[in-house]
Amino acid sequence: MIIAGIGSRKGVSVEDVLAAIETAVEAHGLAMSALSALATATLKQDEEAIPATGRALSVPVIIVDDATLQAASPGTLSKSDLSQALAGTPSVSEAAALAAAGKGARLLGPRTVVGPVTCALAISGDQA
Repeated sequence: MIIAGIGSRKGVSVEDVLAAIETAVEAHGLAMSALSALATATLKQDEEAIPATGRALSVPVIIVDDATLQAASPGTLSKSDLSQALAGTPSVSEAAALAAAGKGARLLGPRTVVGPVTCALAISGDQA
């Protein structure tokens, strides 16, 4: 299972979110069809572009609650002071991807930043 964690500024478009996901997926030599779900923090649950992107890609969007997001934070690779202040995690996209991918999950690399959106890919612990 591969999860794309999404972080963003307010008011992003579906095109912004798709561009970040496509860039991250391509950077890891994957196809968009490899994605199992998108994940983001509770603080982003009303950012319409994120669920709209999930619908466009025909994948579910997992909203990660604050406690679970913070529990996944030690596994993040990137650090954003703004993310830490607003969400309590050094990287919303990385922590959300890790949390949604489950126990033993790992990031494929640090988050990708494309304009106002960050995307991090995590693979579940049940795969090599």
